[in-house]
Amino acid sequence: MREVAFADLPGLADQEIGVSDWVEVTQERVNQFAEATGDHQWIHVDVERANREIGGPIAHGYLTLSLIPFLGAKLLKVDGVTRGINYGSDKVRFTNMVRVGKRVRMRQKLVSVQPKAGGLQMINECTIEIEGEERPACVAETISILYGA
Repeated sequence: MREVAFADLPGLADQEIGVSDWVEVTQERVNQFAEATGDHQWIHVDVERANREIGGPIAHGYLTLSLIPFLGAKLLKVDGVTRGINYGSDKVRFTNMVRVGKRVRMRQKLVSVQPKAGGLQMINECTIEIEGEERPACVAETISILYGA
């Protein structure tokens, strides 16, 4: 894990922060996401039909996107932060399907750091890679604001 003081965060702009560990996308995780969101489309949750018609079930695109905080949690520790908020996302693209049973990881680049609302606004480019595949599952710019002590 990379560690930096809040005041030194701007110095990391335009740098790769790191790459997360691999995480398997299980059918259980997909089913839990379907329950949480109400998205029960058969391509995600009907294993028999998905196996028969499309070669197996696939994760929801928004499940893949929602893994960003989980995968990024061990990449960067900013000392002196009192709180942080999600401010939004830009340029979210789902460029490849994640089949159940595959492993994914995130490559994170800190694009910019700017003062905003009494804190520091961070824009990160987050690329969710699929093990053994050339095209990533998702590429998204996330925006967050961190507040220091």
